Amino acid sequence: MLLHYLVEYLDLKSCLTGFFLFLLLLDIIRNKNPPNFPPGPWPLPFVGNIFTGPDFKTIDKLAEKYGDVFSLRWGSEKTVFISGHKMVKEALVSQLDSFADRPVIPLFHKVFKGLGVALSNGYLWKNQRKFVFTHLRHFGEGKKTLELSIQQESIFLCDAFKAEQGPFEPQFFLNNAVSNIISVLVFGHRFEYHDENFLNILRLDAEAVFLAGSAQSQLYNAFPRLFEYLPGPHQKIFANYGKIIEFLKEEMRKHKEDWDPSNPRDYIDTFLLEMEKKKSDPAAGFNIETLLIAMLDMIEAGTESASITMRWGLLFMMKYPEIQKKVQAEIDKVIGQSRQASMADKPNMPYTEAVIHEIQRMGNVVPLGLPKMASKDTVLGGFFIPKGTSVTTNLSSVLNDKNEWKTPDTFNPGHFLDDQGQFLKKDAFLPFSAGKRACVGEQLARMELFLFFTSLLQCFTFSPCPGAELSLEGQLGFTYAPKPYRMCVTPR
Repeated sequence: MLLHYLVEYLDLKSCLTGFFLFLLLLDIIRNKNPPNFPPGPWPLPFVGNIFTGPDFKTIDKLAEKYGDVFSLRWGSEKTVFISGHKMVKEALVSQLDSFADRPVIPLFHKVFKGLGVALSNGYLWKNQRKFVFTHLRHFGEGKKTLELSIQQESIFLCDAFKAEQGPFEPQFFLNNAVSNIISVLVFGHRFEYHDENFLNILRLDAEAVFLAGSAQSQLYNAFPRLFEYLPGPHQKIFANYGKIIEFLKEEMRKHKEDWDPSNPRDYIDTFLLEMEKKKSDPAAGFNIETLLIAMLDMIEAGTESASITMRWGLLFMMKYPEIQKKVQAEIDKVIGQSRQASMADKPNMPYTEAVIHEIQRMGNVVPLGLPKMASKDTVLGGFFIPKGTSVTTNLSSVLNDKNEWKTPDTFNPGHFLDDQGQFLKKDAFLPFSAGKRACVGEQLARMELFLFFTSLLQCFTFSPCPGAELSLEGQLGFTYAPKPYRMCVTPR
């Protein structure tokens, strides 16, 4: 009897061992790299490099070891990381057609469904992108109205700062101000700074963007079928986006009630009109579902990066008061205190422009950008990257490339000034990425940063709370943002 059980045990153990070895062999065969694929750390069986952090600082360290083109594997999905100005420019500019697609990112695909502009591909992407550009030109960037809108919002923002008694945290004032510019374009109206419903939407979005960069959320990308039913930050992300989409549905419902096709007021109206025109071309994506995702695209992209950059800007001005004084001196010389800044002033304010660019460089708001995908078999840096491979360009490594910047680790507006003190463009300045997938709202963001920043420093001097230590170490989610801080403002 004892011998019988021993034989059964050995048989079971042998079967399990054999089954494990079979799965291991299958994993090795399935995930074998093609010849001359970019190198990288050895992946663990089944899970790959899942314990390697997805943050830009880890990617920088791996690039030092494996080179500017290397790879990681999460689960069975391989990603090639590209670092340094030379290689990133090669990928995004010289080979702009090779990396023009977006991969399916499970965490985002569940919400965005490959629609809108940011995460779509092919014919739908081309149509949606063209439509957004046309809308921005018609309702804003091509007209003086957008500049006037930002100038008006600057007054509201400055009034809100003046109304604060004592130290305060600026995050949601800045979020609201920046978001109001895109809200006017999308919804046709702005939101008051104490509108609790809209403030809640901004909080939900900020939280979702932060959580999307967490290591736990990346587990969902590696094993979406497993984590779909498990608790974690991904569930919070989905819940937050669900509430935001309900808010957008309500805005859309209001528009439909008094929609006049002959007089489109904003993005929603023009999209509804385009839906009527493109009924015979469903592949172009002009339908209600795409409209909702496009609105989410625009509000999120038009709020987070610019408002975080503004938060970095005020933090740097408090940290370096001598630079703040030089900006204010230039403002006083060119604009004075009797009128608002305009875009016509920018060519005459090289130091202020240099400071804003250095804020963007050091702020490093979207360090790894959105992943791209090889749209065809290609060779980069001597390595073979097959069609369909996910590719991430390390924009942080470009903004801090030691070969491109004199003092990459120091806040130095001189990076953007020539010997005569005039503004100097730098090829390695890529906070908006480059190529076909560069940020659609780059020109809008540049306008917002100049007008908001100049208006705030025209009206106030910013200083830290008494006894407070200012930290330039940010907190990393999907974006890289300053840690929450409080500040004091002194009217000028």
